[in-house]
Amino acid sequence: MTIAYIAESAGVSVPTVSKVLNGRSGVSDKTRARVEQLIHQHGYRKPPKNRSNLVELVFRELESMWAVEIIRGVERVARRNRIGVLVSEFGLHDTSGMTIDDTVGRRPQCVLSVAQLSEAEREQLTAKGIPFVVFDPIDELPDHVPFVGATNWRGGQAATRHLVGLGHRRIAMISGPDHPFCLARLSGYSSALAEAGLPMEPDLIVKTQLTREHGYAAARELLSRPDRPTAAFTANDMQALGVYRAARELGLRIPHDLSVVGFDDVPAVAWMDPPVSTVRQPLAEMATAATGLALALGRGEEVPQVGLEIATTLTVRESTAPPKEERRDRARKGRCPGCRAGQPGRGGRSFRMSYR
Repeated sequence: MTIAYIAESAGVSVPTVSKVLNGRSGVSDKTRARVEQLIHQHGYRKPPKNRSNLVELVFRELESMWAVEIIRGVERVARRNRIGVLVSEFGLHDTSGMTIDDTVGRRPQCVLSVAQLSEAEREQLTAKGIPFVVFDPIDELPDHVPFVGATNWRGGQAATRHLVGLGHRRIAMISGPDHPFCLARLSGYSSALAEAGLPMEPDLIVKTQLTREHGYAAARELLSRPDRPTAAFTANDMQALGVYRAARELGLRIPHDLSVVGFDDVPAVAWMDPPVSTVRQPLAEMATAATGLALALGRGEEVPQVGLEIATTLTVRESTAPPKEERRDRARKGRCPGCRAGQPGRGGRSFRMSYR
């Protein structure tokens, strides 16, 4: 018998049941009586209060470049609450390694899971009275499961709008697996194209894994076509790094021959040549919010909402520019100050600009 089952049977939230169990106020007499009756009926026993003074941050894999940003955000809140941080790596579901049993045995104050917890794992944590929050979930979650994510749809829309605004008409999308956040970024891309009156061409969309190697393979195929795209938007920054490698091998210059926009804004992309334009996912801020939410749930507090989305922003760097055809047209019309050396721009001034 779990606290989640009691909450579902009573038609209330898990924090409400927690309040009843802990004798806290903020629950109506009628609701309290209903919950207490179910607790007695099913013989539910509250787990002992011997949780350790730790926040456990669980990764499936610790190879991600943005793990440090997440750890930084969790540590910020933990330090403020005088709680230690333990980082664990479970491994993928088909590999051996630490399991949720190990976490339960450590009895942390709360668990922050990067990626996904299975239904059985969520039930096990709930049964032991250990609150948890899923960070940036890769699958759909039941409504009552707490999570913190980012505005992926808005991010995909902003990236594509930026490329359309530069004059690109053949914009490829290297997307990821059918996880909700990848589908949201793809949907934002298609929305921006429709908004601009551009068709979404299926042959310009490639779904692959979120790695540099898979981004490279997808870009090689797209950029080897005679009617290759003039711009590419990728589902994450690692794929964008793969696009850079493919473009370099094919003798294409970024952004002179190909504009590129990534997603995440991991620190490494600012050091690329040229630096990558990307959608910034505020990882540290998301981790801060997720840790605060988990601790509040652990205290039995009523939270305004159990699902949070933090806003993404577009960071424009030097990997995007108007396509060559657009630059030529603007130069002929005298509207592009930097598209032809020495050509007069607005206000009669001369500019010189080069695209790498």
